[in-house]
Amino acid sequence: MQVEGTSEIKGSPFVQFSNWTGDRALATIGTNSGSAAIPFQSWRTFKEAFAPELIYRAVAETGRVTSILDPFGGSGTTALAAQFLGAHPTTVEVNPFLADLIEAKITRYDFESLVEAYADIKRRVGSSDIDVRPALKSLPPTFVEPGVKGNYLFAASVARRLMTYRETISRIDDVACRRLFRVLLAGLAISVSNALVSGKGRRYRQNWRDRPISADKVDTAFEAAALNAIKDIRRFDARKCRDYTLIRGDARTALADISQQDLSIFSPPYPNSFDYTDVYNIELWIGGYLKSAQDNRDLRAATLRSHVQIHRDMTSSTKFASNALGKAIAELEVVKADLWNKNIPSMISAYFDDMARVLSNIVSKLRSSGRVYMVVGDSRYGNVDIPVALILTEVAPALGFDVLSSEPFRSMRASPQQGGQSELAETLIVLKPAA
Repeated sequence: MQVEGTSEIKGSPFVQFSNWTGDRALATIGTNSGSAAIPFQSWRTFKEAFAPELIYRAVAETGRVTSILDPFGGSGTTALAAQFLGAHPTTVEVNPFLADLIEAKITRYDFESLVEAYADIKRRVGSSDIDVRPALKSLPPTFVEPGVKGNYLFAASVARRLMTYRETISRIDDVACRRLFRVLLAGLAISVSNALVSGKGRRYRQNWRDRPISADKVDTAFEAAALNAIKDIRRFDARKCRDYTLIRGDARTALADISQQDLSIFSPPYPNSFDYTDVYNIELWIGGYLKSAQDNRDLRAATLRSHVQIHRDMTSSTKFASNALGKAIAELEVVKADLWNKNIPSMISAYFDDMARVLSNIVSKLRSSGRVYMVVGDSRYGNVDIPVALILTEVAPALGFDVLSSEPFRSMRASPQQGGQSELAETLIVLKPAA
């Protein structure tokens, strides 16, 4: 396999990685969008996740790598690729659905137990007399027909079938199998809902009232998801590394007790004013990861301060030696009265305060020969550009890093809240501990 910027590497782990990715053609190494789906990555589509080939490139450029850290685990790309490349992954993820998804991908299964668990689910759902009324009542009122003012995400029959599966799965004895099928059920929920979800938020499908979804689609979707996952697990069970460390928590505080690392590869939330927990709101509720409005508020408060969708303390404790950040904040203050939210300038400061905290923790855990590969995205508010990559490269030396490179590799279209204009750069930053 050839990845731009590296030479072909021989050896069992790299052969395993190549077999997994299938030597596919990439639109860009910074995203899976436009590239052929590969095993495990199709369990839940993440168009904006960076491609696993980025991990390959980082390992190739760094040299001998036995451990890789991802403080923003997301879809598990870094952790899974690390296993294929023979490195121990340490992953931090605050979102409980995503944390379960990551662990479902990287854990080792007893295959006989897995097949038996799937058969049990099908049998019990088909003859189930489980009372799902408490589960249905735990969902937000907008989720289940009749909904609120006639709007709802799931027809009553679909919601009942989903909850029947959820309660059935909860009775599986094997923890790993229970986690896997719970993740798969939550992951198919959007496909049987009346909504579409993207990085820009959630909206109802066009003409959804005229195209009702039946409960049978839940059965079809679950069977397809389960059989696909079982096939991936069986085919790629013999990965070079099967150990892992998964930390369920906030990246700003969760790195204190981890071991020394050779690499850290990640993409943090972008400061684009969108609360990323909203993207997974349906999965979180259908999977039973959220049980109350307070659960939802607590999760949103435990994420990076990259948005203003909820009220949060935006105090910044760190003073940065960054001309680019100072200039951006000053320009935002000038147009503050015209911004759609007056807290945007303080949110931008808070975002870099949080990023500095994470990076400071990472540098303390990197070996002297270690590297950080970080994919970040710029933002724009009121026609004021927030050059995230430039700011982070200016801040990095004060945090104990030398900047090896800053490589823009694609452009994104800004959201309507940011002006809707194109050409917001995504950039790969490579750092190393300062000598």
